[in-house]
Amino acid sequence: MDRDLSDEDSVVDLSFEAESPLAPPAELLERLPSYDCLFQGGGRQIFFPPLEALGRPQEPRCWSSFLEHRVPVVTEEVAREALLSFVNSKCCYGSAAAGDLVIQELKQQTLCRYRLETFSESRISEWTFQPFTKHSVDGPQRGTSPRLWDIKVQVPPMFQEDTRKFQVPHSSLVKECHKCHGRGRYKCSGCHGAGMVRCPSCCGAKRRAKQPRRCQMCSGSGRRRCSTCSGRGNKTCATCKGEKKLLHFIQLVIMWKNSLFEFVSEHQLNCPGELLAKAKGENLFKDENTMVYPLIDFPLREISLASQRGIAQHSATLASRARVLQQRQTIELIPLTEVRYWYQGKTSVYYIYGTDHRVHVVDYPEQYCCGCTII
Repeated sequence: MDRDLSDEDSVVDLSFEAESPLAPPAELLERLPSYDCLFQGGGRQIFFPPLEALGRPQEPRCWSSFLEHRVPVVTEEVAREALLSFVNSKCCYGSAAAGDLVIQELKQQTLCRYRLETFSESRISEWTFQPFTKHSVDGPQRGTSPRLWDIKVQVPPMFQEDTRKFQVPHSSLVKECHKCHGRGRYKCSGCHGAGMVRCPSCCGAKRRAKQPRRCQMCSGSGRRRCSTCSGRGNKTCATCKGEKKLLHFIQLVIMWKNSLFEFVSEHQLNCPGELLAKAKGENLFKDENTMVYPLIDFPLREISLASQRGIAQHSATLASRARVLQQRQTIELIPLTEVRYWYQGKTSVYYIYGTDHRVHVVDYPEQYCCGCTII
């Protein structure tokens, strides 16, 4: 059932057109003097941060007091209690073995974990649009748009990642919707504007095959109301939400990111490295400032090298695309103990790591089912 519509209210058939672009074509928009470069390369641009002065110079450090830190020794009693606690947290592990096994040897080692965090801010601009609801337009006639790094915003707490979007002042333009060409709706692709479609039950034959009665789904008409448009023959434009016009503007996207570099000193035991990277440790050293400097004089050379490598990596990665707001480097002591035990004629091992005595079992002897992950 096609409808007679005036030219003003007519709909356009967009059944075979591509979906709306992420941004309108550049030729439809007046160029803003401060953002001409936005049109060069897909309507999106990264804005480089201004150069800032370096932080305070590096000061000599005395490491003798730091090296006096010692983590508590793991005794045989502590080792057994840690294993029992681990076993009790597993539904399919029996506790008898943990209580009866004979601990033969404890190998203990203290590792150093170096961690560098760099909290940075990056800004990009992009054209975007939203339905125009006849509110006031903050366009170029109200002034020149500020440069992106001149726009003041509230920074989230340090080392907490976040992403926020802001409308750049004086960058708004109102244009006819490029999807429906300013009509606010378009012809339904399901029924091609008719409002009715062929009955799926009888395929338009009004009766189902080999049945004398008329089709009950369509009451013998052979057609049913289009479910896509509810029989209207047209749909509201999803781009402008029926408003016929769009408000185009430059959107500032600010991303605060916390980049992480970690290194754990070498050890002679076979505990997986990914567990040690997440282990809870005892803080030995902390340095936080706008910029931190490599620990070139730390007694453990591999930690000094890791500090130099981490700071260099972050500097090279972020220098050209983000502004560093804060850096933090820490050194933690991670206790690691290998427990060698004997049970029912077989020798095996398990590991206790971290100050909270987490356990990693290589092959626990008393398991009742499969499918559990050993951590």
